[in-house]
Amino acid sequence: MLAKTFGSAVYGVNAKMITIEVQVGQGMHFHIVGLADSAVKESEHRVEASLKYFNYKMPRQKVVVNMAPADIRKEGSAYDLPIALCILESSEQISTVHNLKDYVIMGELSLDGKLRPIKGVLPIAIEVRKQGFKGFVLPAENAREAAIVNNIDVIPVETLEEAIAFFEGKSAIEPLFVDTRDLFFTTQNEYDADFEHVQGQENIKRALEIAAAGGHNAIMIGPPGAGKTMLAKRIPSILPPLSLPEALETTKIHSVAGKLGTNAALVSRRPYRAPHHSISDAALVGGGGFPQPGEISLAHNGILFLDELPEFKRTVLEVMRQPLEERKVSISRAKMTVEFPANFMLIASMNPCPCGYYNHPDKECVCGPGVVQKYLNKISGPLLDRIDLHVEVTPVTFDQIASTRKSESSAQIRERVIKARERQTERFKDNKEIYSNAMMPPEMVKKICTIETAGTALLRTAMDRLGLSARAYDRILKVSRTIADLAGSDDIRVEHLAEAIQYRSLDRENWAG
Repeated sequence: MLAKTFGSAVYGVNAKMITIEVQVGQGMHFHIVGLADSAVKESEHRVEASLKYFNYKMPRQKVVVNMAPADIRKEGSAYDLPIALCILESSEQISTVHNLKDYVIMGELSLDGKLRPIKGVLPIAIEVRKQGFKGFVLPAENAREAAIVNNIDVIPVETLEEAIAFFEGKSAIEPLFVDTRDLFFTTQNEYDADFEHVQGQENIKRALEIAAAGGHNAIMIGPPGAGKTMLAKRIPSILPPLSLPEALETTKIHSVAGKLGTNAALVSRRPYRAPHHSISDAALVGGGGFPQPGEISLAHNGILFLDELPEFKRTVLEVMRQPLEERKVSISRAKMTVEFPANFMLIASMNPCPCGYYNHPDKECVCGPGVVQKYLNKISGPLLDRIDLHVEVTPVTFDQIASTRKSESSAQIRERVIKARERQTERFKDNKEIYSNAMMPPEMVKKICTIETAGTALLRTAMDRLGLSARAYDRILKVSRTIADLAGSDDIRVEHLAEAIQYRSLDRENWAG
């Protein structure tokens, strides 16, 4: 007898349906065909132990498990549950009331028949709805994540025995319902860190507000203990809230990477990723034999913070250059090409020199001649070219630390950022690929960032006297456009340009002189 059901395989952030067929017939041995990896083939032992635990039998005949289409590689242990149910139906040990063909079934079995959580549930649930299946049977710990997708029956089960009882009609399992919008809107403004707890550093807060308003990449240069990391952690709290489509896209990536945790649902806050400087190329951009998203994709729609930037391997930093421009990363293998979204804000920090005290107001730098420039040269010009704001961070004075005056809260800053972003949304409404000033290509910069005669003269003087490089030109115009948006101005005025020019510290030829 032939039994048939459906599972799914995740590629990139999308899922494909997998047909699972089991036939029990004359002969011996257990065979899994259809380009299955070792973890799938090992399901024989997990399934047999689970069946015996609930007093069912593994057929002592020839069992053939076919996973189609046969040219797509299947990996992982999530096919245990559908294989077990098909074996029971094919060997006529159960008689199903709910047809296995109407459902997508996924779950890893432990030896006592309990179901363990799986990865990539959200993209699978989206595909289940798209393909018109009646429901999705899966481990209870993943059910809230799947229930984000409406118009499908999400059937949570904790053991193989519960799944059997459901399909035999012996027990009714109520489909899980999650009010996605209520969940989304009640948690999206909850942040652990707030700018009101930061004393002093008003100029740095202003620079980060500009970065958030225009989606600009930024780098903070300053001595140890000046508050660079503390400030970076608070940037997500001033970014505009995630829209529902952005939240779904972000959740898909975290689901595929297995980063959501148990009983998790929708990612409602912008992600903040801060990898250690010992990270490898593949861990940063994604990769592996079966490609998985890296840190830049996990930071999609949020912040990627690289602390102590020169300490990262140069090869690691260089692989970021293309994703920073294209807002996505393509990982190619011999048999597949997978694309992950990577639209993130890069926030970096660094000491000005190896000892950390170059340009410090009180402490003397002990680095030898040429050492500062050599340290800065660890960061390539093409990478710096993609960073719009260079912010010099100075230490906080005692009076600022001891002050009891309340600083401006993240909520207040966020209001201004949202208004600036609304202006940009209106500006780029005819171009779906661009929705912030930082994303403007050079030809659009010339069209949108027009400046008056006095502004042109100021920019010319700044480039000559400060020794700014040519690559700083477009960056200054983009940042000045954002400053004008924050001020509610339709035109880029001289004061907006003047403020933007001061954020190009590392472009000055004499900065590390």
